[in-house]
Amino acid sequence: MRFSSFLAVPSIASLTLAQNLPLRTDSRWIVDAGGTRVKLRCINWAGHGETNIPEGLYKQNITHIADFIKSQGFACVRLTYAIEHALNPSLPVKDSFAAAASFSGVPMSTADYLYNRVIQNNAFVKNATIQDVHAAVIAALWDRQIMTVLDNHVSKATNIKPVLGNLTDGNGWWDHALGYNGPNSRYFNTDEWLDGLSAMATWAKSQTGVIAMSIRNELRPTPILQDTDGHAAWYNFVRQGAMRVHEANSDVLVIIGGSQSATDLSFIRAANLNFSGWAEKHVWEMHAYSFTVTFPNPTGSCTVAQGEYGFFDGFLLSQGQPYTAPLFISEFGVGLTGGPNSGVSDQDKTYFDCLKSWLISNDADWALWALQGSYYIREGQADVDETWGLMNNDWASLRNTVFPTWLTELFQVTQGPGIQRMRRIEGL
Repeated sequence: MRFSSFLAVPSIASLTLAQNLPLRTDSRWIVDAGGTRVKLRCINWAGHGETNIPEGLYKQNITHIADFIKSQGFACVRLTYAIEHALNPSLPVKDSFAAAASFSGVPMSTADYLYNRVIQNNAFVKNATIQDVHAAVIAALWDRQIMTVLDNHVSKATNIKPVLGNLTDGNGWWDHALGYNGPNSRYFNTDEWLDGLSAMATWAKSQTGVIAMSIRNELRPTPILQDTDGHAAWYNFVRQGAMRVHEANSDVLVIIGGSQSATDLSFIRAANLNFSGWAEKHVWEMHAYSFTVTFPNPTGSCTVAQGEYGFFDGFLLSQGQPYTAPLFISEFGVGLTGGPNSGVSDQDKTYFDCLKSWLISNDADWALWALQGSYYIREGQADVDETWGLMNNDWASLRNTVFPTWLTELFQVTQGPGIQRMRRIEGL
């Protein structure tokens, strides 16, 4: 199947695909082995849900989805996983679907149906483990010169809406940290998390195309109870997690987000994280949505919003500082249906235009949320539509044919080492 593409500058997008691995950092830039800028222009593909395999394989085969990603010009995929997956990589996919039914309350007959649909589209899964499926996705992407960022999204494989239940899903904050409470930390076993990071980093050494690992998605303390120790737990545990990754696999970049669901790194100004243990591999992480409470903006002022982005996270791009490192905006996005602006709501359109302007001015690394057009299971329901998904519910093509044109400028590379040389090579 041929896909229509919104990418107006394919020659620029192709530059990333030819870079020499492994990647490293140089001040605020990610560069290849030759020192040339590599801009992460990614899309998120969820694989951290109850089934413990990447979403969508019950609708399409891996080849189709990988071809779609390539056709849209993305240079990388942020592929999510659970620590439960990392510590049980040999679990057969069929057993994982059965466990997903038990945990989520979805009828076993429904889980069997979903599993059989996966087999119909991807026959190899019949005899595969959950890690085999992640490996097949990574291989298909790399066959198309698309890089993979492995993201530890949760500990217990669960799939909830980002606006709901963020402090009750048990995956929010380390259980060994000050202020333990079950609703937010019951699944976040610190020792298992560290062991899981080591296991995934070791495995990733055999997976060509894996260029980075994010140690944890959206760390979120319960107000008043957690993260009240001057961020001591954060400094302690992110350092341990980063070292586990780097000791197991010194090739991958190590991505670290702040508190408050990866929105607040402002405390780094006063006390930098010592990342000398993974020197030239450190990358900061930031998330931004229209509903992000760290960036309140009741009047919709872009000046206010961009000031907040800069205060809490963007300052980390200032060169020549002890904390200077790349900043990967690894999640942003909008609902793509039902709104008056080609499907996008007024609130989301205002937010998106402002964030886009900020990303362009910083020539930032980014990852759109999200690829998936649906979920196997989400919040106790099966075959759930994802209205934020770039792909439609059938995972056949684009959900919204206008929105991708709004992304075009984000693909351009305008700053960083080696850009002029690349432009001469490409005749731009």
